[in-house]
Amino acid sequence: MQSASCKKIHIVGSVGSGKTTLARLLSHELKVPHYELDNIMWERTYEGDEGDKRRSEADRKKCLHHIAASKEWIIEGVHYTWVNESFNEADLIIFLDIHYLKRIGFIIKRYVLQKAKIEKANYAPTFSIFIKMFQWNADFEKQSKPEILHTLRTSYNDKLIIVKKREEIEHFIS
Repeated sequence: MQSASCKKIHIVGSVGSGKTTLARLLSHELKVPHYELDNIMWERTYEGDEGDKRRSEADRKKCLHHIAASKEWIIEGVHYTWVNESFNEADLIIFLDIHYLKRIGFIIKRYVLQKAKIEKANYAPTFSIFIKMFQWNADFEKQSKPEILHTLRTSYNDKLIIVKKREEIEHFIS
């Protein structure tokens, strides 16, 4: 399946796997809007120390439905338990299966770039969040990854691409 013919793409992978980077590249290349599932899951609050607020399940579903029902989109995120609608509607599902240790390196790089204000963050890049990312990465490897792969291979194998190296992403885009 050629990326140029796909106008509904769902990208899934762990923290540090390159989901947002790939979504931005494809969005630019295909002239298709991209959406981050974290921004559907969380209502971003940029003021005060309250932090982001989790949206209700109904609000999340409504946001996702609005996007999935549109003509073209790229959705990216680690979430997989409540996104069946976008999996169903997708022309292509890309699972980023980047090696665990490489993701650790990308997590560190991202944190440094965000703290230096070179890379934008949708959240306050605190040391606490930085440490949590390592736990999320480990949890993804042990629990989420097998569950996601089972779901995708069982129900969506005909539109699934598994990417194991970032170099494959560049090849896929070109």
